[in-house]
Amino acid sequence: MSKRPHKYELAVVGAGIVGLGCALAAARRGLSVVVIERGARALGASIRNFGVITVTGQDHDTIWPRARRTRDIWHELEHQAGIVVHQRGMWLAAQRMEAVAVLEAFMATDMAQGCELLDAAAARKRSPRLDSAGHKAVLASPHELRIEPREAIPRIAAWLAETQGVEFLWNTAVQALEDTTLNTARGPVSAEAVAVCPGDDLSTLFPERLAAHRVSRCKLQMLRLESPGFEMPGTLMSDLSLLRYGGFARLPEALALRQQLKAQQGEYLHHGIHLIVAQALDGSLVVGDSHHYDTADQPFSDATVDDLILAEYRRVMGAAAPAVRERWIGTYAVAPDRAALIDAPSPAVRLVVVTSGIGASTGFAIGEEVIGDLFK
Repeated sequence: MSKRPHKYELAVVGAGIVGLGCALAAARRGLSVVVIERGARALGASIRNFGVITVTGQDHDTIWPRARRTRDIWHELEHQAGIVVHQRGMWLAAQRMEAVAVLEAFMATDMAQGCELLDAAAARKRSPRLDSAGHKAVLASPHELRIEPREAIPRIAAWLAETQGVEFLWNTAVQALEDTTLNTARGPVSAEAVAVCPGDDLSTLFPERLAAHRVSRCKLQMLRLESPGFEMPGTLMSDLSLLRYGGFARLPEALALRQQLKAQQGEYLHHGIHLIVAQALDGSLVVGDSHHYDTADQPFSDATVDDLILAEYRRVMGAAAPAVRERWIGTYAVAPDRAALIDAPSPAVRLVVVTSGIGASTGFAIGEEVIGDLFK
């Protein structure tokens, strides 16, 4: 470990995607940066997700601009840091005419630039090995990227340390923050400014502020399946996904779809299930997910929920799911009225939490906003 300066310009608490986004933005300004992480590596929401940088369908005003900027930074890191992109594009398959109506309305918005709405015949021609017999239409978007978070997050941290001068203090818990001095298990660390990026740790730093914003946790059930034997045309989503993303769900046409899904797939809505199928370079598929909310960290999975996810896979893919290779629980912070919390406990401290499960899609843009605010 290199010798620490007497005082850093920025200290970041947490080495998840939001913390790395803050560190990257600061390093690009030439600031001295230290990232303090309680674990030996990031093990939270940042590595337990699909790794899909989702642009299309994000809420127009609050998320879409951040998602576009974050996607652009992922493109930069693909070349600068050697981040591997496993999949490009998104394929949203409509199973119902009500879903087609939502997609048609979306195509009339400014967010649809670059997207195509394919009819069933065009979809089959575009991806002949995907059984799309049940697809009424497909929204094909070129904007999405899919990285493998288990690889990409540690790679970004290593690149920041190796080439950008960012120092990392691993296995170092921050116990308290006094002004801009962090009291850690290894002693005090001082900085001119601090970005606290705790993920879903709701009890260590600023618990009262997190509680005031009603931040709690969301638990996800996810699976990795063996390869289906062909290359997917992009990350796949279905009708249920149209209710999860504000750019679709806020359209007036989504009301009829919501009513139909309540009648036909009410149990899916109860468990917060919507289908995402993302493919890795080895052909395996990351599939999910569900959404259950609690302030506590619940480590238990429900086999019924996995069965529902796999049933939706079969409905949309037109074939039984390949064998399950892995199952795991994801978790992230969530708030009822915001996609991200950027709070200012003091002039030189920011509390930064993505509260909507889209850290990979917005974290780099949020990092730029935070650093721009702290170092005006």
